[in-house]
Amino acid sequence: MTMEMKDSGSVVLTAYHPHSPARIPGMEQSFVQDMPPSHSPASRKSVSRCRRINRMLSNESAPPAFSRSNSQASMDSTSMEDFWCEVESIKESREDGSEEAVLLEFKPADEGELEAEWLQDVGLSTLISGAEEEDGQALLSTLTRTQAAAVQKRYNTYTQTLRKKNKHTVRDVRDIFGTSDSSPTFETVPVSPVSSNGIQLPGQKPVWKSVSSKSCLDCGIDKGSPSITEELSYEVSFSESITVLPKTQEWPKNQRFKKEDSALPKFLVRKSRFGLTEVGDLSAEDMKKIRYLSLIELTAFYDALGVELKRNRVERVRGRENGLFGVPLTVLLENDQKKVPGIKVPLIFQKLLLKLEETGLETEGILRVPGSASRVKNLHQELEAKFYEDTFDWDQVRNNDAAGLLKMFIRELPSPLFTVEYLPAFITLVEKISKIKLQLQALHLLIMLMPEANRDTAKAFLQFLKKVVANEGKNKMNLWNVSMIVAPNLFIYKGKRANQQEMQAAATTAHIVRLLIRYQDILWTVPSFLISQVRKMNEAAMNNSKRQLMFDKGVRKLLRRKTMERERPERPEGAVTFPPYLQSDIPEGVIRVYAPLHSKVSMAIQLNSQTKAKDILARFHCENSRGSSQNVRGQIQSLHEIGGNIGQHCLDPDAFMLDVYRANPQAEWVIKPKAS
Repeated sequence: MTMEMKDSGSVVLTAYHPHSPARIPGMEQSFVQDMPPSHSPASRKSVSRCRRINRMLSNESAPPAFSRSNSQASMDSTSMEDFWCEVESIKESREDGSEEAVLLEFKPADEGELEAEWLQDVGLSTLISGAEEEDGQALLSTLTRTQAAAVQKRYNTYTQTLRKKNKHTVRDVRDIFGTSDSSPTFETVPVSPVSSNGIQLPGQKPVWKSVSSKSCLDCGIDKGSPSITEELSYEVSFSESITVLPKTQEWPKNQRFKKEDSALPKFLVRKSRFGLTEVGDLSAEDMKKIRYLSLIELTAFYDALGVELKRNRVERVRGRENGLFGVPLTVLLENDQKKVPGIKVPLIFQKLLLKLEETGLETEGILRVPGSASRVKNLHQELEAKFYEDTFDWDQVRNNDAAGLLKMFIRELPSPLFTVEYLPAFITLVEKISKIKLQLQALHLLIMLMPEANRDTAKAFLQFLKKVVANEGKNKMNLWNVSMIVAPNLFIYKGKRANQQEMQAAATTAHIVRLLIRYQDILWTVPSFLISQVRKMNEAAMNNSKRQLMFDKGVRKLLRRKTMERERPERPEGAVTFPPYLQSDIPEGVIRVYAPLHSKVSMAIQLNSQTKAKDILARFHCENSRGSSQNVRGQIQSLHEIGGNIGQHCLDPDAFMLDVYRANPQAEWVIKPKAS
């Protein structure tokens, strides 16, 4: 059945007040504007001075260049005090030279360039080049109506621009989508759900189990949990689920963000018979396709809501090629993987998180109370010199100094952790989308869009922040406090045009961080409708390859077949031809599972409607409890689906195997450790 997505009408959000002052000079060297001498605090340690800054910022009007929407309602001036104190602390660290300022240059966009870049980013460069690429054709064949409309809209704009410039002949949109009208209208209506493992079986509907701790993903912090509980479904694309566009997207002028944790609804993601899939459960090649599809779906989602999806165009910044701070995440990981193969989060970042988790979670004011600027500067220099030599003394590092180093690492990344390109989209999802469920869906797609290194590092960071909030009773840092402190480190970035709107989005960015911390388990789960589309892409690509192979070898095959037909004896009358699955060694409904690390390396398993992945794992464990080595017995083993219409898929232990088998009968089934 189709899950009903109830609207949380009683959930009240408070929009933000633009606390940023009207007189903001160019942001060439620091995060925040220069304060008038009478208001410029000399030290981060003075809470009263931070309050004066907050009052000053909240009383200034927004600059004329920035149009304030109704979503930017007023807030109590003290409610964002931690945010502005953190901004002032960041400014001081810039001024004393303890952090390097790497500027991000923004590129102006010529007409049509944004659309061309968008088509390239979604894997449809074939529409620009005109080449008949199989991957592009496979992708187009899997799109929903709203997704196809989003692609068509961008392609129309691109082709119209090229025709104006008289550059060269471009393909007509009717050749791509097979339509009689170059600008058809697509209705955003619900579609039948597709099974979460990717293939709609005849007459089959998704099966939902009763709510329990094991049958659903329960996202929410229990303390002060709200009475509102909503269910999320991944079976239908988010853009297709938007059936009625609200008359207005703007919020009431007096509406406010509620700072209390209980202001956020509790969401449940029910497990279908295919279970849930986390980001790390899919192969890199399939995740690349997930990223293509996520950008198309995000664009279609924003189109359906009547919201413009804005992106920054930034000149690439190389950054440092060695060291710890100010080094691109990909470069850091390349260096670290030489020491620890397969590592996904930089070693220095892991060590800082580990230090704080071991000794700092109960420290009062952790993240909020700054460490000594001089000590942090010295520790920074010492880490650069000694970290990879394993001679750095971590016992000397105080908890607040470690927190300062952690935030410095994030700020000094040459490109922001949540990527410069899509920072405007993060802001827009709160400014223009009022309902938290829709905000969460947009945020979900943005997480799927992130580069792997950024997404894995962000996940480690958010897991740490969740632990900080869980220790609120001792460290006095609740969800809103942590969000206010972290927001300027993540969303106010360095660049020549990186000031006005980002600085005014104080409460907006804090709310985004709050959503990221609270719902991180949901956000790092791959929506099943995207997995469905990846399967279809893989099937289409395989079919195209088969057709091409048949075309290339057609004459030779034809000649050989004709020769064999002449030489083959006639079949006796009444002979029966068996279907392929009965001619094979393995009958229908039976899978052969391989476990190369076990003493018993393979086993044929008869599936029934109740067989789960964990049942197969338990059977192998029982059969191999004596013969396997101690190392194998100590590892966490998972059942993997490999090949067929998926690259590699680590299955949820609760996945019903007969359903998965029917979705991908050509797959191989392998038991091995899950990738960390």
